Amino acid sequence: MSSCGAWGVRLAASFYLLFLPLVQGGEVVFAYYNLKNYLSMNPSRGDGVSARLAKPVEEVSAIVSMLKAINPDILGVAEIGDQSMLLDFQRRLNNEGMDFLYTEWVQGFDDARHLALLSRYPIVVRTSQSNVPVELNGKRHRMGRGILDASIEIGGEQLRFVGLHLKSRRPVAEYDEAKFRAKEAIAVRGYLDKIFSMNPIEKVFLFGDLNDTKNEFPVKHIAGPNGDPSSLRVIPLLDANGESWTHYWALSDTYSRIDFFMVSKALWPAVNFKKSGLGADLKWRTASDHRPLFTTLSLEK
Repeated sequence: MSSCGAWGVRLAASFYLLFLPLVQGGEVVFAYYNLKNYLSMNPSRGDGVSARLAKPVEEVSAIVSMLKAINPDILGVAEIGDQSMLLDFQRRLNNEGMDFLYTEWVQGFDDARHLALLSRYPIVVRTSQSNVPVELNGKRHRMGRGILDASIEIGGEQLRFVGLHLKSRRPVAEYDEAKFRAKEAIAVRGYLDKIFSMNPIEKVFLFGDLNDTKNEFPVKHIAGPNGDPSSLRVIPLLDANGESWTHYWALSDTYSRIDFFMVSKALWPAVNFKKSGLGADLKWRTASDHRPLFTTLSLEK
């Protein structure tokens, strides 16, 4: 194919992707899912036995099935492995008709688990932060998964997606996990303040696993003070049974909401609450210890 022909194909594809939400009434579906250890492949044993996915195939299939029911246009994920695993995940979704052409992947301090974003629409600005300092007890640390920050262009408009996965609630020997999570939240709020200082009406969509409930400091601090121009609003999400939990912790046998969507004031009017919720299919038990979140943004031309 000539360079002019290839350019024409790309231009046509880009035009189709940008125009698509307007054809569908300006609606864009965003979903987020903590995949629970969708990690890199185990190495071959060297005796002819091929490598296998660390995450069992039946769990991967259940994840894909859950997402297919939601059919998002943009998807944020946590606990994805290295970039080869992101490609594997992208391929599996594409095979089910979820064609994500654009991706963003963040390398934080945690070498195994990462944040990623997959989109049908072009990612036009990438400012993800892999090295976010956190100081605790006089020692310098880094946020385990960094901060995902990518702007996506949809119909000539840019939406800024910020993804988080704060320290888990599992104890570690080095420090108090709750205090570390609080310090991460302070770092995130500082980052958000910089965004809004440059553009007070930035359309920000924050998503992720904050590993705390909405009454606890990390969630409240990231959201910011009520009434402040830089504050974010939590999108209320329920499943078909009217329940709001997003995570089941088998160790303590508890259900809680620790995964969140938050949006800036400029984006809040676009949220379609009637087309938002939580994946309630029983496949969630096989797929992950989390359930997927989804919402619909009604965007004007």
